[in-house]
Amino acid sequence: MNRIALDLGFIQIYWYSIFIFLAALSACIVIYLECKKREIDSDIISNIAFSTIVSGIIGARIYYVLFNLDYYMANPIEILEIWNGGLAIHGGMIAGAISVIINCKKYNINVLQMIDIIVVGLILGQAIGRWGNFFNSEAYGAVTTLKHLQNLHLPNFIINGMYILGEYRKPTFLYESILDIIGFIVLLIFRRKKDVKKGQVTGLYFMWYAVIRFLIEGSRADSLMLGNFKVARIVSIIMFIIGLKLFRYYKGRIINTFGNLYEGDQSEKEKRPLFYKSKDEMIKK
Repeated sequence: MNRIALDLGFIQIYWYSIFIFLAALSACIVIYLECKKREIDSDIISNIAFSTIVSGIIGARIYYVLFNLDYYMANPIEILEIWNGGLAIHGGMIAGAISVIINCKKYNINVLQMIDIIVVGLILGQAIGRWGNFFNSEAYGAVTTLKHLQNLHLPNFIINGMYILGEYRKPTFLYESILDIIGFIVLLIFRRKKDVKKGQVTGLYFMWYAVIRFLIEGSRADSLMLGNFKVARIVSIIMFIIGLKLFRYYKGRIINTFGNLYEGDQSEKEKRPLFYKSKDEMIKK
């Protein structure tokens, strides 16, 4: 598998970098379109998007390095070589969430409702980003046979790409990518329901991705480990519990994040604007 998409001599552009860029771009487009419908100031969107992407990449790298600390202590310069792979989505989610919270507080935006918007773009970005793992020979599964891969009716370039470390591997990157796309469609449909409550889109995302990752980790051969346990499985359990609580948190309260924000029986305090077009128009809580 050739990891280099374009060699200009003085610089090499890796497929991994291209797909990470496409993942971020796709997520931002989905988020921007929804924010535009909510009439959020474009400068605010840009600031949140930029800081969240940068924070997410840094967090994803730090998370990965920490679980491979012995190797990177011996090869510290490689910590900066993110084009070689090694971005852990859970680390990116944690750092990205912190960035979102800080920015939402700065612009007087409801944190949970903003995250409800972000996660729909995020899961699409995850689906695309997994193809970067494919070209970097990452996120692969247990040993399998050529016949098994052929029986899955996969394109030859995927089958050939799954020949890793001298053996054919299960394409777990592909399984997750497909399930993420399905999750993206599910979230798009779910958030259009008239009775969606604040936090439920985020809760559904957490539960969906937690189940996907927990199941797929069972077959992955390059998982981050904590002793004898796969870190992603531990995090998936935590994510599912948080997601379930978020999904049920506003039970009985009609706060439609994506429709009319003032639908249902709400107090005057709850009828505050969600977003603000400019700093001059901000209404402090």
